[in-house]
Amino acid sequence: MSVVLIVILVVLGVLLLLALLGGAMASRRNRAGEAALHENLAAIDQQLASAVAEDHGWERSALEATARAEFAERRPGAAIEQLDLIQIADEPGTDQDLAVFRVLAGGAASRLTLGRRDGAWYASALEDER
Repeated sequence: MSVVLIVILVVLGVLLLLALLGGAMASRRNRAGEAALHENLAAIDQQLASAVAEDHGWERSALEATARAEFAERRPGAAIEQLDLIQIADEPGTDQDLAVFRVLAGGAASRLTLGRRDGAWYASALEDER
């Protein structure tokens, strides 16, 4: 074997090793950033839902009070750890309006959907998240 061939094989081996290490590091960095990305998206969704609610004159404190009362009625004894407004559906007329909350209670997450009838909010659905 000639010296030139050995040098070429060594250089190719080093380049291959660097490519593998670089790929592994990029993959690890992407996985680490994925959780932060999902947290940021959730926070942005909550802010957007709050902004829409305020823009349409919905009183946030009344929505949250109704959500807490309706959840307590359907899940007695379950203390709410976190209550996040995640979606607003403002359809024409008030009877078509919806407000969706993510409720964290006892380590379990649920989606509580409030509807409106004659201007009053009520729970139209409570579903456990999987």
